[in-house]
Amino acid sequence: MKVLAIICDGFEEVEGVCSFGLLRRAKIDIDIVSTKSEVVGMNNIYFNNLKTLEEINIDDYSCLLLPGGKHYKILESTETIVNIIKNFMDNNKIVCAICAAPTILGRLGYLNGKKYTCFTSMNKDFGGEYIDSYTVIDGNLITGKSAAASIEFAFAIINKLGGKELEQKVKEDIYY
Repeated sequence: MKVLAIICDGFEEVEGVCSFGLLRRAKIDIDIVSTKSEVVGMNNIYFNNLKTLEEINIDDYSCLLLPGGKHYKILESTETIVNIIKNFMDNNKIVCAICAAPTILGRLGYLNGKKYTCFTSMNKDFGGEYIDSYTVIDGNLITGKSAAASIEFAFAIINKLGGKELEQKVKEDIYY
């Protein structure tokens, strides 16, 4: 299993770094990519030496991870990223989105008939069932509510990709 994480300027660092760090601790292969090689998070933390979207082959990945934050506007207005999201959803690959990012899926019609969560004030009628919980899993869709949900969200991804035993091992490693 290989994870593709996409970040752009304005992404929520807590949601990204928490997930990236715990997935790497679980020895899950993850590439963090963007439209450019340097990104500034919403709290002015810089991330550089990133792979760009042009450098990857999406067929190499079985899981897509979208942190939230203000970058959701860039994500949903960038045709390449929208096409990646559609590819993952249409091919029933694992898609993980937290905070503002699930709303992109909603506006694309992918939350219709699904259970999901997202940043509460951004929830609209996406045709699915909004659940007021830190993390919601519906098949291959994992959604998270907010930065406060980051650890639980990351553990849900680890469980989905590596199983309950791996999730438990990582929890023990960090004294969770």
